[in-house]
Amino acid sequence: MKTLERTLTIIKPDAVRRNAVGDIIEQFEKNSFRILAMKMLEISKHQAEQFYAVHASRPFYSSLTDFMSSGPIVALALEKENAIADLRKLMGATNPANAEEGTIRKKWATSIEHNAIHGSDAEDT
Repeated sequence: MKTLERTLTIIKPDAVRRNAVGDIIEQFEKNSFRILAMKMLEISKHQAEQFYAVHASRPFYSSLTDFMSSGPIVALALEKENAIADLRKLMGATNPANAEEGTIRKKWATSIEHNAIHGSDAEDT
């Protein structure tokens, strides 16, 4: 059974710098996501550390939080049936080298860290 879900996604600084925001939003709309809210903002290193606290013990934590606070991001609240799984599929694999054709990361990501987009993997994240 399909369930109407809401999910958070963030267009990361690398994609904003590369003028990918419009293309990524178009992908959301083509895939029947409803945009409930959207805001461009900059977050501090401290805010990035809080957001990614689950990764604090991982070796990439410091570079990730530096990157996420390096420039503007676009945060969006999206809604559709099975939004979380559908967004994860549309985003593609974390490593763009492994991402399928037609995914956001295949088109816009340049590395595992500079991978264009964040998507929540559960309703509470």
